[in-house]
Amino acid sequence: MTDERTLIGPAPVAGDRRSAEWRDLPSRTDPLTRELSTVIGGPIGEHALVGRTRFFTPMRALLLLAVIFLAFCWFGKAACIQQANVGPNGELGLDWRGSRQYVALCYSDTVPLYGAEKLNEGAFPYKKVLRDPDKPDAEDRYMEYPVVSGLYQFAAMKIAKAWDSAMFLPGALQVVIYFNVIAFGLSLAWLVTVWATALLAGRRVWDVALVACSPLVIVHAFTNFDPLATGFAAAGLLAWARRYPVLAGVLLGIGGAAKLYPLFILGPLLILCLRSGRMRAWTAAFVAAGGTWLLVNLPIAVKYPRGWAEFFRLNTDRHADPDSIYNVITSFTGWAGFDGPLDAGEKPVILNLVSLSLFAVVCAGIAWIALTAPRRPRVAQLCFLIVAAFLLTNKVWSPQYSLWLVPLAVLALPHRRILLAWMLIDAVLWAPRMFYYLGIDNKGLPEQWFTGTVVVRDLAVIGLCALIIRQIYRPAQDRVRYGWIDDPVGGVLDQADDNPPRWLPQRLRPRSKELIAVG
Repeated sequence: MTDERTLIGPAPVAGDRRSAEWRDLPSRTDPLTRELSTVIGGPIGEHALVGRTRFFTPMRALLLLAVIFLAFCWFGKAACIQQANVGPNGELGLDWRGSRQYVALCYSDTVPLYGAEKLNEGAFPYKKVLRDPDKPDAEDRYMEYPVVSGLYQFAAMKIAKAWDSAMFLPGALQVVIYFNVIAFGLSLAWLVTVWATALLAGRRVWDVALVACSPLVIVHAFTNFDPLATGFAAAGLLAWARRYPVLAGVLLGIGGAAKLYPLFILGPLLILCLRSGRMRAWTAAFVAAGGTWLLVNLPIAVKYPRGWAEFFRLNTDRHADPDSIYNVITSFTGWAGFDGPLDAGEKPVILNLVSLSLFAVVCAGIAWIALTAPRRPRVAQLCFLIVAAFLLTNKVWSPQYSLWLVPLAVLALPHRRILLAWMLIDAVLWAPRMFYYLGIDNKGLPEQWFTGTVVVRDLAVIGLCALIIRQIYRPAQDRVRYGWIDDPVGGVLDQADDNPPRWLPQRLRPRSKELIAVG
């Protein structure tokens, strides 16, 4: 296999991680980066002193790039926080006239939620009943987000109101101040994501430029509150890689209280620890994650049980979202869905069962791959497969959920052009989505234009999964594993032998050495 990395220093001695320094030099080895580098003078010279910079280290350069792209995102959303005299008596308000939030592609959930969740009234999440005065017969609802995300909104509201009450600070509508406070906190969370992912990438640190400069960051960093979860998930993986399973469990537990997906990471860790005989570390992480999740949720669940349960009720009762595979099928075929036409308030019982069953089947397939592959898969590979499986089979794929995949994809499949192509496809999906929401009567797009783009996005993600599975079964083609490197994210799994328990059936064990050699 041709190795694209450039070796600096003597060849490493087997088993000695400190005997040489292998550096990834993308401007020499990657055609895309080589072309981009011509803007700043071309590829690095053969006689350049690499690794001697005192200030602009790779980490600082990546964080600076992330700040720049987060600024691009803020400017993209800024059109939705413009103020104008919009009331009948000239009252100051947000200028969303002419469906500006869709036409300008600037929509963010954070802005309408400020009023919809009664945060503008200073309401505490999960306590305040959110009744719609125009729908007196509608069911009462509460804050619809998990505890960490809900409390984050509450804290941002308090800061916004304190800022608004301070006469010596620049003034604006409270919702504008609130959005900026939210954006600042989410920016810090995404910087944590970039920082942790860069440490996990090891010598392939420049791959993380795709996390810092992802087109999805420009579109979705401030669409919702998902950077909170990506930050905790990446930090949890970093703690696991540094062999702190309890700390990893704590961070994943907090992340699971912000969005559900960080808890999915425990699944791949379970299978890999089972295969390698490292169950003690997984048990510690699992207990810490479960305990932390309970510790965060229990006070709210006990004091405001109805409000705390709203997140679970909503996800049970909601129908297939426009960008789910189920709605895509309905869009092109006219199929009425598993449950048929549903009235308002009716639960999609069969859809819930099918979605959950499909996810369980795919998870079982991923576990089978992990147990039977000739060489133990890397943690990041299985984490990407699990999260992608959830998104593809779930009845909801909110646009910002794609941020979940970005750091995992870079760690699992460091092929820059392929990943950039997927990210561009997913980011471009935002435009037909907004113009579909605009409505045909308002010069928007027909549904099939949007759902057709969803199909392209789903096929791109499925393609990434196929490439990862191919590399799992052909580990010699894995760009991360070279020399003495096994699994930079593995922690206790790194360099571990395949030692599955005796009770595991033979068909769920790794293939024999003879088959490995042939494969």
